Amino acid sequence: MSTKRNRGMTEEAATTAIDQACRLLRLPTIRNQFPDLAQTASQEQMSYRGFLAELLLAECDDRARRRSERRIKAAGFPREKSLRAFDYDANPSIDAAVINTLASCEWVRKGHPLCLIGDSGTGKSHLLIALGTEAAMKGYRVKYVLATKLVNELVEAADDKQLAKTIARYGRVDLLEIDELGYMELDRRGAELLFQVLTEREEKNSVAIASNESFGGWTKTFTDPRLCAAIVDRLTFGGNIIETGTDSYRLAQTKAQAERVSTG
Repeated sequence: MSTKRNRGMTEEAATTAIDQACRLLRLPTIRNQFPDLAQTASQEQMSYRGFLAELLLAECDDRARRRSERRIKAAGFPREKSLRAFDYDANPSIDAAVINTLASCEWVRKGHPLCLIGDSGTGKSHLLIALGTEAAMKGYRVKYVLATKLVNELVEAADDKQLAKTIARYGRVDLLEIDELGYMELDRRGAELLFQVLTEREEKNSVAIASNESFGGWTKTFTDPRLCAAIVDRLTFGGNIIETGTDSYRLAQTKAQAERVSTG
C-alpha cells in the first residue's frame, strides 16, 4: 500500500526529502548534482520528463565512470599510460592506425592474442598498459603482471596445492597482459606452468605480451624447444604482432637532454 504524500511541501522540505531518498536508494550523483541540475532546469524551462532524464543519465554516467576506475585499479597497472600520450614521432616503427584499431578492443572481444616485440625503451610497456586501460574502460576485465611474478606465483600455488584455483583465476579475466616476457630464463617447471595458463585461455580469452626478444630468441627463456614452439603458437595464432623496433626513444631523449645541458 502506497503512502499518500503531502503535495504542499516547502522547498526546504523537498530538498531534505530528496537527499534522504537518494541516500536510501544509493544515488550519490543525483544527490550531489541535484541542486545545480534543478537550477539549470528552471532556467532552461525543461519539462519534468527532460529534468528526470538529466538526473538519471548523470547517475548512469557516473556509475559507468566509477566501474571503469575499479576495473583499471583491479588490473594492477604499475603506472598510468594512455594512447594520447604516446609519441609516434619518436617511434616511427609503430603504425598509429594499427594501434588505433587495436584500441577498439575488437581483438579482446574475439579472444585473440597480441604480441609487442622490440628492444627496451621502444614503447612496448607503454602500449601494453595503454591498450589494457582502453579495454578496462570498455568493460573488459584486465590483469597486468610481470612474467617472472606470474611464474613465481604459479610455482608457489603448485607447492601449496592451489594451482588449479590460481590458473582458473587468471583464466577468468578477459585480457591477461604479461610484461617483460623473455627478460629472464625460466626453468622447465616454470615454463610448463605458464604454458598451462596460456592453454586455459586459448581461443577463449585474450593474452597480450611484451617481449624484448624476437620469437627466434625465445629458446633462451623457454629452453625446451618443443615447449617453446607450443608457447609461441599459443601467443601468435590468429593474433596481432607489433614490432616496436630497436631504437630506444628513452635513450634518445636522455642523449638529447644531455646535449642541451652541455651546450647551454
